[in-house]
Amino acid sequence: AAMSRKGRKVLVDSLTRSAKHFNKSEVECLVKLFDTLVAKASSQFAGAGFDRTVFRDTLYNAFGMTDDVVLDRVFSIFDRQNNGYITVVDWVEGLAVLLRGTLEEKMKYCFAIYDLNGDGYISKEEMFQMLKNSLLIQPSDEEPDEGVKDLVEIALKKMDYDHDGKLSFTDFEQAVRDENLLLEAFGPCLPDIK
Repeated sequence: AAMSRKGRKVLVDSLTRSAKHFNKSEVECLVKLFDTLVAKASSQFAGAGFDRTVFRDTLYNAFGMTDDVVLDRVFSIFDRQNNGYITVVDWVEGLAVLLRGTLEEKMKYCFAIYDLNGDGYISKEEMFQMLKNSLLIQPSDEEPDEGVKDLVEIALKKMDYDHDGKLSFTDFEQAVRDENLLLEAFGPCLPDIK
């Protein structure tokens, strides 16, 4: 949907304030890219956004993200209204965290990715699911699931500070603050530095 110049300026100003990590010209570029992606998408959302397929293709092409589970979780986190498409606000504010977020914002984002059922904890089953998808399993491995189970136990031993058999956000946050590499402990869900 074509937007008036004044309407676009108001949108860009608003997004520059809400997505703190981008300056005005970066927000303008992201809005243009959004318009391009909307044009590429089917018009089922009447120009208001683009769907999961366009979103996944974009993350794949821009950041090399390939894991289906992760891509679906990222879509769910960006799609805050849970309406099945990404709006311009979802797009810019989501990318602000993905690309420029503080450690705190990235911890919340990664935790939400790994908390597959959204219950506020990363359970052994969720760890298993994420690790199973992110590891390269060799055909010669006898019992690949056993290796993944061992990794889950190691992760719990290292990260489960309250020893309740699952990771709360508090556990996850403390573990990441102690060792930043644990931010993506259960699979890559952030773009690499480049």
